[in-house]
Order: sequence, then C-alpha cells, then structure tokens
Amino acid sequence: MKQNIYGMTTKDLEEYFISINDKKFRAVQVYEFLYKKRYNNVDEFSNIGNNIKERLKEDFSFDKIHLVTKQEDEGVKKYLFKLQDNEYIESVLMYHDYGISLCISSQIGCNMGCSFCQSGRLKKVRNLESYEMVEQILLVEEDIKTRITHVVIMGIGEPFDNYDNLIKFIKIVNNPKGINLGTRHITVSTCGLVDKIKKFANEEGQVNLAISLHAPTDELRKKIMKIAKVYSIKELMDAIKYYINKTNRRVTFEYILLENVNDSDNCAYELARLLKGMNAYVNLIPYNETDNITYKRTKDVQIKRFYDILKKEGITVTKRKEFGSKVDAACGQLRSNYNK
Repeated sequence: MKQNIYGMTTKDLEEYFISINDKKFRAVQVYEFLYKKRYNNVDEFSNIGNNIKERLKEDFSFDKIHLVTKQEDEGVKKYLFKLQDNEYIESVLMYHDYGISLCISSQIGCNMGCSFCQSGRLKKVRNLESYEMVEQILLVEEDIKTRITHVVIMGIGEPFDNYDNLIKFIKIVNNPKGINLGTRHITVSTCGLVDKIKKFANEEGQVNLAISLHAPTDELRKKIMKIAKVYSIKELMDAIKYYINKTNRRVTFEYILLENVNDSDNCAYELARLLKGMNAYVNLIPYNETDNITYKRTKDVQIKRFYDILKKEGITVTKRKEFGSKVDAACGQLRSNYNK
C-alpha cells in the first residue's frame, strides 16, 4: 500500500528524494504546493520535472479523507469524516475571541473506557495515521476558507495511545514550510498515561498539555475512569510535576462536572488541595448530556459555587464556553447517531 503524502515530514521526503538520486530540496517544494498553495494534483506542481511528478504519483497516495456531513450552531461547526476503510471520525471547530480552534480525533474509537464519554462506547478499531489527522485540518480550512489558529487533539481517542503518529502529526503541522502552526497553539489532551507524559516531556517544542482529571481522589476517579485503576493520582501527579519541571510549561486540568458525582463542595476543596502550588489551572467543563449515558449536567448554581471555591483556595480556574446546543456536541455523538 502506498504511503500517503500528507503523512510525510520534510525529513521523510528529503530521504525519499535522496533515495531516488534527486535533490533533497524537492521536499520543501512539495510541501509548498501541498500546504501553501494547497494543490492536490501533482501535475500542477511547477518547477518539478515530469519524470519526478510521475515518480511521486507512482510512489505516493494523494488521497484525502471524505467530508460526509457537518452540523452548525452559533460559534461552532461539527464535522463527520469518512475514512478510506469506511470508518468515521469527527472534528469540532470553535470560534473563540482569541482565534479559531479545531478539536481533532486521533483514533477510531477508544479503549480508555471513561464512563461519561460517548466516544469510548465504541472500542478502539485502530489508530489514525498521521495523514488522517493532518487532513482534518486541511479539509476544515478548505470549508471555512480561512486559517485555523489553534488545534486541540481532544476528539475521539486517546492521543498518547497513538504516540508515534501523534508526534509525526505535530512535526508536520508545525513545519514553517507546511501548515506552520506554532507548537504553543497545539494542545494534546490525555486521560493520564503516565509513561507517555514523561516521554512527552522530553520531546522538542512547546506543545501544551491538558490532563483529563475529572476527580480529585483515587476512589472517585476509579468509578468514572478506567485509567485510574492503572495509575494512581499520586503517580499521575508525579509525572505531571516531572513534565512541568522539564518543560517549564503550565498544565491544564480538564474537569467535567457531573451532577451528584464529582461536583460537590468537598470535591472542590479536595481538588484545590491536590493542585495547590502547581504551575497549572483548572478548566471546568459543563457536561454535554447524551441519550446513551445517564450522567447529568451540573446545574449552573453549583458550577458557579465549585468555581468560586477553587478561586477562593487560590487555584487559577476557567469555565469552558459552552458550544453546540443544536448539534451533537459530545465527542462521538455525531458519529454514533450517523451510524444509527
């Protein structure tokens, strides 16, 4: 099976051109046509000889994933993509005051099994290839006719369970000759794979890290997140402290508020004690209810109370803006409903 051109770093392409006895600067030329000019047809690549064009067509696939449908609401667009093996993934575009953010998927399905998560209801089918991650950005930018300023790998799947393709994706989209998205505008979200957090701390770049915490104690976290049965909160915090010390980067703790589960005043105080003194902040997320899961969204008065307790305890905290009341907003929801 041919390699997809959109999954190649410039280094990969340099090595390819050297292997066929051509000049390695061709890699930059190819990147310019793919990502700056956005040409899909190799025959339109000027300044490259016909013999090289034919070789590229022979050795690489230029296929893209297929946009099936999208839903729109104020400030948000949700996309459903069909892959070449007839599987489906989602991306969510959000308009913020600081820019345009795209949340992309990294796997088909997910094995992490968080009980509140719609995408985890389908077990992992496979990892996404790096080109399938890159093409989510390209197709959404083609749809909105403008540049995406921020990318979050927080859609379907656990990014660190697809580590090698994730790192390759970051290198491709960060390349100044390509999509040229700054690493500080890229965020990777993980449910807490401790070994991969430590590994990620040693990667180049300044990519943001977000931790899906959702509970301040092992007892509670184990009830809603299977990963908590593998790694304790202490092990997770030790890895995060290692990451902070190594990178000097602030970490985001994502905390979905579930009514009468993890939204009590006591949970807020426990969370504050856990995070006090860390270079981190909490992002409170009101829950997106689905027909398939019984959890309920915490009421606004308690969200505010939880927020205020954290503030009073000296924790930097934000409340995520809510999007998509008229779309299938939860991760995996559009995909699930389409398959029905």
